[in-house]
Amino acid sequence: MSEHTGSAERPAPADVWEILRRGNERFVCGDVDHPNQNAERRSSLTESQHPMAVIFGCSDSRLAAEIIFDVGLGDVFVVRTAGQVIDDAVLGSLEFSVEELKTPLIVVLGHDSCGAVKATIDATASGTTPPGYVRSLVERITPSVLHARRNGFESVNDTVEEHVKQTADRIVDSSRVLHTAMQEGRVAIMGVTYRLAEGRADVVSSLGEV
Repeated sequence: MSEHTGSAERPAPADVWEILRRGNERFVCGDVDHPNQNAERRSSLTESQHPMAVIFGCSDSRLAAEIIFDVGLGDVFVVRTAGQVIDDAVLGSLEFSVEELKTPLIVVLGHDSCGAVKATIDATASGTTPPGYVRSLVERITPSVLHARRNGFESVNDTVEEHVKQTADRIVDSSRVLHTAMQEGRVAIMGVTYRLAEGRADVVSSLGEV
């Protein structure tokens, strides 16, 4: 039985994170429940959805949010881009999840050994940028890389952690809707990094009432 019932009642962000944390703990230990993944759950979601969190993460194939947090259908609203970079579509998706779906928690999810972050570190060091639309990814990650350097962080994994923190900050700086929701206590934002080898999701930052 899942801890999240799919009710329209808005849970507290801290309670949502505790559900996700326990799910990740099960995943790390290899003792997963696979909740809300049956035909009954599927049928119950045909008319509406009430996800407990929106997870904005990297598109990396090793970072499947529903799996690493051991949740199921209707539990989380997932937005993914390479390097979890923000654009208009991302902000619109996050605003939709908070304003329309009433999700009380946004999780910004990065991971170690991130290829997009490494590409940006390399591009910054060499003074060159990749061709095509990959350039857009690098340009959006570059401020995080520069900020990490100013704080003495050079490694990919340390830079990933800084990028997660910076991304969480940029969400509320870029969206008046989300900034207002956070100020009113309707949503909180947590920055989380995922360790590929251990399968562990660690909190690195929080904004709002968590």
